Amino acid sequence: MTTSPDAQGGAGIPEVSGLGPRLRELRRRSGLTLEAAAARVRLSPAYLSRLETDRRQPSLPVLLGLSRAYGATVSELLGEASPARDPVIRSGSLESARAGGWSYRRAGAPHGAMQALRVRIPSPSAIQDAVVRVHPGEEWLYVVSGRLRLTLGDAVHVLDPEDAAHFDSLTPHRLAAASAEGVELIFVHTLLQAPAGTLCIDAPHRGP
Repeated sequence: MTTSPDAQGGAGIPEVSGLGPRLRELRRRSGLTLEAAAARVRLSPAYLSRLETDRRQPSLPVLLGLSRAYGATVSELLGEASPARDPVIRSGSLESARAGGWSYRRAGAPHGAMQALRVRIPSPSAIQDAVVRVHPGEEWLYVVSGRLRLTLGDAVHVLDPEDAAHFDSLTPHRLAAASAEGVELIFVHTLLQAPAGTLCIDAPHRGP
């Protein structure tokens, strides 16, 4: 195999037969137009079109970006057989962790295109209430018990049990308990362009 140069990302990966059509099929399966997919991985539509027609070979960073955008593994993009994933996740196999006073338990597969957590935020804390998070992707959350104070930009919302919210993670946002007993919620986050696959719970940003 030969290695082709990649004008938008350095040296390309070794040439892989049928890579372009697979990229096109995965994009269409994801319901994305050429323009929308290119915007997600910060490429030009013309360049992505060249990848899909095998006129260019992507660099590894571009390939990783496309795998995140399409919710696929790099092995799938390369046409390699991947082991079957068990769709059932048993409670005993789920990770638990604490950070910043929050406790959270993973509720989904660790390497998928989205991350699911069961999160518990303790009673109102002046430190945590001041934390603003901004990162690429989308978030969906569902309040299981207690009350949640969700700040999105300049708007403040108080969610009761069984209320839900769905928003763009690039909107500056804060999550805090609005009840003395704290709040428990189900939290799902897509990993669009997230550099380390984190949820910004254990590494929050103070300001946009």
